[in-house]
Amino acid sequence: MQRIFIIAASLVALTPGYAAVYDLPPEGHDVIGEISTVIATYEDTLVDIARRHGLGYQDLVLANPGVNVWVPGEGTEIVLPGRFILPPGPRTGLVLNLAEYRMYYFPQPKAGETAKVHTYPISIGRMDWATPLGLTYITAMAKNPSWYPPQSVLDEHAAEGDPLPRVVPPGPANPLGTRALRLDIPGYLIHGTNKPAGVGMRVSHGCIRMFPEDIEFLFEQVSVKTRVRLIDVPIKIGWDGETLVAEVHPLLEVTQPPVQASPEQIEKLDADVEIPKLDVVSKNPLTHVTEQFISATAVKPGQIDWDVIEAMVKRSNGIPETVGTGIKNAATSAAF
Repeated sequence: MQRIFIIAASLVALTPGYAAVYDLPPEGHDVIGEISTVIATYEDTLVDIARRHGLGYQDLVLANPGVNVWVPGEGTEIVLPGRFILPPGPRTGLVLNLAEYRMYYFPQPKAGETAKVHTYPISIGRMDWATPLGLTYITAMAKNPSWYPPQSVLDEHAAEGDPLPRVVPPGPANPLGTRALRLDIPGYLIHGTNKPAGVGMRVSHGCIRMFPEDIEFLFEQVSVKTRVRLIDVPIKIGWDGETLVAEVHPLLEVTQPPVQASPEQIEKLDADVEIPKLDVVSKNPLTHVTEQFISATAVKPGQIDWDVIEAMVKRSNGIPETVGTGIKNAATSAAF
C-alpha cells in the first residue's frame, strides 16, 4: 500500500502550519505515515524537534528512551514516530485519542477529490482535571478569544502565588492562543496555547491544546456542527495489507467520568470545568489488546503473536509493529 507523508516543508504553499496530511487508506487498511530519523544539532531540544515535525512531547520521549529531553546532544539520531494506526470507529469529523495525545481529522472530500486524513499532537487534561470522553460536536468558533478563568483556576493560581486577572484579553499572555473551538460538552474547548512546549503532555484544565499553527490551520477546515469524538484507546490494532499491526501507548491513570456542569461553570466560552479528582484506576493492558484484536478481525480474520504484543506492552513506545497476519480460515481466528 502506498503511503503519503506530507510535513511542513512540502505544505508551505498550502498551509501555515505543520499538519501531517495523508491520503485516507481504503476500507480494511488502517496504517498511515512512516518512521524516520533526524540528527540533532547543538541547539536542539526534543521539544524543538517534535514541533518541527508535527509531533508532541510524549511522541518523542517514548520513541527515544534514554535521550535527554533538553540536551539530546549534537549528532544524536532522533527517531520521529510518524507512523500511525488510524483510531477505531467511524472515519468522520474529529477523533481525539487521549491516550495517544493525538487528534485525527477526517474532512468530507469534495466531488472528485481523494479523501484525506490530518493528524495533530494535542495536550489533554491533568489527572485531577480530566478531559471527558464521548461524542460531541463544535458549537462555536472564536478568533483571538478573551479568557475568563473560572473561580477554581483563580484560586489555584492564587495559592501558587501567581494571581490571575478576571479577564485575560487576546495577546501573548492568553493561554487560549489565537483560536478556540467550543464543544457541546459544557465548558470544554479545543484551542491554541501560549506555551507550545506543553503540547503532548497532560497539562491543561481539561481542554484540548494544540500548537498555534495547527489550530489556526484546523480552524479554517472545520465548522460549527463538525462531529468530535473523544476516546481513550491506548492500544490500537489494525491492518496494513495482510499484516496485522499494533501500536501501544501507556495507559492513562484515570478513567474519565461524564461531565456534569453547573450553569455558573459554563457561563463563558473559554471557561475550564473542574472535575472532582478520582481514584487512580487502570484496565489490564492485555484486555485492551483482546478488545482491539477482536475488533480488527471482526471482518477480516487474523492471528496474533502474543509474545510480540506482550513485549510491545512492556515498551509502550507508541511505535507501530507487526504482530500478526491474516488467515484464511475465519473459524480459527478467535483461537489464535
